[in-house]
Amino acid sequence: MESQAGKPVLRPAVPGMVMLAAGVLLAGCSGGDGDRSFSSSATSNTATQAATQCAQLSGRTVPASAIGLPTTGAVVTGAQLVAASGSGASAIGEHCKLTGEIKPVDQTAPPIRFELNLPSSWNGKVVMFGGGGYDGSIPSTTTTTANNVTTSIPANVPAGPTDQLKPLGRGYATFSSDSGHRAGTLGSRDGSFGVNEEALRNFAGDALKKTRDTAIFLLNARYGVSKPQKAYFAGGSTGGREALAVVQRWPEDWDGAIVLYPAWNAASLDLQFGRITRAFAQPDAYPNQAKRKILFDAALEACDGLDGARDGVVSNIAGCNATFDPATATLRGAPLRCPDGGEGGDTCLSDAQINALKVFNTPINFNYPLASGETQYPGFNVWGSDLGMAGTNPLQATVTTLALGTSQPANPMPATAPYGSTFWDQWVKYFVTRDPNFNSLTLDPENPGTWQSRISELTGIQDVNKTDLSAFRTKGGKILMAHGTADVLVSTRATEQYYERLKSTMGADAVNSFVRYYEIPGYGHSTSTVFNAAWDSLTALENWVEKGVPPTNQVVADITGVPGRTRPLCEYPGWPQYKGSGDINLAANYSCITQ
Repeated sequence: MESQAGKPVLRPAVPGMVMLAAGVLLAGCSGGDGDRSFSSSATSNTATQAATQCAQLSGRTVPASAIGLPTTGAVVTGAQLVAASGSGASAIGEHCKLTGEIKPVDQTAPPIRFELNLPSSWNGKVVMFGGGGYDGSIPSTTTTTANNVTTSIPANVPAGPTDQLKPLGRGYATFSSDSGHRAGTLGSRDGSFGVNEEALRNFAGDALKKTRDTAIFLLNARYGVSKPQKAYFAGGSTGGREALAVVQRWPEDWDGAIVLYPAWNAASLDLQFGRITRAFAQPDAYPNQAKRKILFDAALEACDGLDGARDGVVSNIAGCNATFDPATATLRGAPLRCPDGGEGGDTCLSDAQINALKVFNTPINFNYPLASGETQYPGFNVWGSDLGMAGTNPLQATVTTLALGTSQPANPMPATAPYGSTFWDQWVKYFVTRDPNFNSLTLDPENPGTWQSRISELTGIQDVNKTDLSAFRTKGGKILMAHGTADVLVSTRATEQYYERLKSTMGADAVNSFVRYYEIPGYGHSTSTVFNAAWDSLTALENWVEKGVPPTNQVVADITGVPGRTRPLCEYPGWPQYKGSGDINLAANYSCITQ
């Protein structure tokens, strides 16, 4: 919404959403209000009562009995009233920012740090944000510093629009956590917390329930209600896995989920990372950035036109995967493969590099039973994806970090190695062997020998693969799921597998009543230099959950590759095909087809 005179225009509070007097709130905290839902009480007689001052929540404790999984309680360690700021899509209303810690049962485990933002004009709803990588930081806000002033910027949903209000700006209460540990120098790739079993299980999913229950208790303390009107979860990557975890494990807590590029079978993915890492660690197998560029260009030359428009995006990814082979491909008439398959410089690919890239493109098959029941992890859409090329785009460095990095996998593992390789290295050192000196390149993920039992156990903890979501569907829950076809960190094919399993378990009609899955051509893992997606998924979810209006004719915008161009958001297995006339940058000139 637009602002007037520099002040954000907030949506008015729904009747009954005004905050209660301090005395009523204290009574609510003691449990006397436990059965009263948000929408059923708090009438106009409280409209003129004073709101609880934000500062009064500082030091507030949450009893362990209020949290659905074992803890020793929680405490609010900071409370700050943040003034309204911004305008237009950046408008954020006045809100109380709470920070706190959820205390572990094992006193050697780290606490779960959380943040909860409580709008003064609350819309009665909440959004919980998921994390990324191995977590280790609170994703609900980031901070920027300009002119020696630090400003907190509330998070958006993954791939959220830039021209719409963020959830906190819409009046949502928002919250999230670090999943139960603080990351070290490797940031979201730091897996050192895995040596502690409680911390590991918090990361695997337990922290989600603990954080949600703590937030609801404090929501009661602020607004005097036992639960929000609607509760949504939004996350990508690890956060996408977390979104699926909450609807699988605690469906009664949630009304909707935004699930992007979900690493749902996280331990199985780690095993695939290990296989790929070992392939690229072979002599002369790691392609430098120049070689990645010629591979990308050759794939575009062969596959870009498969959708009818040469726009720099491979939209018919299935067609490309079926026909493109780097061993026989050409680029501007010259073979992509080096003469005799040897190393021939930056203008061709050696056989060693082609072989490693084909490992990247193919599945790992597990030769032993896993506790999660998974039998393989698929390959990635390598052809036509940005594997980390050199470039001047401001996002290129991030894309490169999330792809093949700039250093070949080795022991010790360079921080600039492929993201998946550092992830594998940390998992082996701290989750599997719990030996920080272990050489992860020596562990064969397909035949792990003495580590087989521990790996199997970890899949049972980390793979979130339940496919009977009947309880969530019955209560009216909805899921919007999307994945970029150019993601080389979490395989798009894995998300396709999960979606197909849902249909196999529940039936296609049942799944269609509460799930939509879209694929976005050219979009990589959380960001892209080719097609960087922006989609107003939260409005679509609100309309489906709250108004019974299923999403139709959804459109996704590019904010980086060709800023402003749009494409139809096609339900899987559809992809956008150019109609043959009109501006190739307008979604209206494309149709979703499944051929």
